[in-house]
Amino acid sequence: MLSDAYGRQVTDLRVSVTRRCNFSCIYCHDEGLGPVARPGAPHDEEIAPLEVERLVGVAREFGIRSVKFTGGEPLVRDDLEEIVQRTVRQIPDVSLTTNGSLLETRAGSLREAGLKRVNVSVDTTDPAEFRSIRHGALRPVLRGVRAALHEGLTPVKLNMVVFGTTVQSIPKMIEYVGATEGLKLQLIQFMPELAAHQTVAADIARVRAWLEEHASGALIREMHHRRVYLFGRTEVELVDPVYNPEFCANCHRLRVTHKGELKGCLNRNDDLVATRGLSDAELREAFRRVVAHRVPFYGVYVTEPPRGRTAPPPYRPDTGATLPVVP
Repeated sequence: MLSDAYGRQVTDLRVSVTRRCNFSCIYCHDEGLGPVARPGAPHDEEIAPLEVERLVGVAREFGIRSVKFTGGEPLVRDDLEEIVQRTVRQIPDVSLTTNGSLLETRAGSLREAGLKRVNVSVDTTDPAEFRSIRHGALRPVLRGVRAALHEGLTPVKLNMVVFGTTVQSIPKMIEYVGATEGLKLQLIQFMPELAAHQTVAADIARVRAWLEEHASGALIREMHHRRVYLFGRTEVELVDPVYNPEFCANCHRLRVTHKGELKGCLNRNDDLVATRGLSDAELREAFRRVVAHRVPFYGVYVTEPPRGRTAPPPYRPDTGATLPVVP
């Protein structure tokens, strides 16, 4: 297994299979690479299924045990089932992050190809608010969620980006997820340094305080030391990376761009390692090199937040906080 200079072992691979997307979300960061390409014909630069299989095969040699496909929107690719099928030959634990709009008709074929579970981006259950945030329709997304549940792609995690517009919808989203077996909720902190559009960030410390007050219990995941709050049987996971050294200190993820480049950190583009045209030995060395150069983004690469922004306080359970969920 590969470890960086900070003792962080790499156990997970996140592969962006395209920059194309049929939505235009106001908070999109396209895996840290910038504005997404609009949907249309496949791009020549997009990683091919055989390239994915080769990269995943080397990742398996280094002990990487799970793969997640992202985009852009992965389902704009007609060959995603082939990509999944080739991947599970090497690493069986394969999942997908999607906007869900194209999932309804393909959940079955993806499950048959070997996909294990999905994350679907749903920031609100209000159709008008959803369209203002995502520039797409909510109803096909919810049908995609139901199809994923029906096909056993569980747990289905709903990814909710938390910022000024959505923060007041958190209680309703928890209620929605709790009403359907097989759903979980991820509250993902808006990342202002990566977003293409200006929007208002929420006070994530107040969100955390509200969760601590209202949850019946809490767990801690190994990945990033994320907090998972329990609302009865409903799991609500808080993903709060911004200016959070603890989050980065517990990152075990390596990334692959849509062009097949290895990438050590979501927030950086100065660490890309090209893989196309490499021999097997050179590809293995590329993996070693990108991991060797991994640096925790917050706390090491970035030591202080910009003026006017502060790092989140350390997590302290049972604070007795009474703050409401407001921007």
